[in-house]
Amino acid sequence: MKRLIIALQKSGRLQEGSLELLKECGLKVDYRDGQLKVITSDYPAELLFLRNSDIPQYVADGVVDLGIVGSNLLEEDETPVEIIQALNFSKCRLSFAVPKSSNIHSAQDLKEKRIATSYPNSVRKFLQKEGLQAEIHTISGSVEIAPSLNLADAIADIVSTGNTLFQNNLREVFSFLYSEAVLIKGMNFDPEKQGLLDQLVFRIQSVLSANENKYILLNAPKDQLESICTILPGMKSPTILPLAMEGWVSIHSVVKQKEIWQVVQRLKSAGAEGILVCPIEKMVS
Repeated sequence: MKRLIIALQKSGRLQEGSLELLKECGLKVDYRDGQLKVITSDYPAELLFLRNSDIPQYVADGVVDLGIVGSNLLEEDETPVEIIQALNFSKCRLSFAVPKSSNIHSAQDLKEKRIATSYPNSVRKFLQKEGLQAEIHTISGSVEIAPSLNLADAIADIVSTGNTLFQNNLREVFSFLYSEAVLIKGMNFDPEKQGLLDQLVFRIQSVLSANENKYILLNAPKDQLESICTILPGMKSPTILPLAMEGWVSIHSVVKQKEIWQVVQRLKSAGAEGILVCPIEKMVS
């Protein structure tokens, strides 16, 4: 029986999110720290845990069918793989940062400066786009200490919360590349496994759609029904059910997660009562 072979990060910020997503997609994963291979149950897949920087090449070479990596890694090494699906977790940005006392405040201020980074190709492409010349120093780790050691005037590094910059007395100047976890496949993907891949992508999209939406239920007077329905368009239109109380109805709909508080406030102002907001486990279009 054919299985999808999927490469995940061996350790680091992407691993937890990747395993959580696959479990939400119905893959039973019995993983323990340090394991290099896991065969899932309830779905024909084999998970390999690899060093993050190796995953794109393993996918490109056909050693594994799929991989989950940060899109910034693909931008940096330009391995010939295809992004199938953005996964909406492990979001971060590649930013320039400088000591708080620095007079660097914009891209133009980086001209002829020394920049330390673990992402030299991404930085080089940005500088070329801006028509700037600068001295790039490639450092494999602990980039944030380079300015304090007088090795660089600025750094370019991955930022998520900004805490590391703050702890090293640095300030973020601006971001020039945004990243999130993505599912990738190689150009020579086995066509006999396309059906399995389609099933997995369908499950992933259903989980992501559910995470981006909330199910909302509320009671409303019939004379306010028209105005309330304009607030709640839902996927097509709200579901409306009569209540035992004369002149009232129950309305069910779906609202984007990012809009939920604004919508709830508008519903309350329009006369809605008993508003319930519930998570959606899966959402199939």
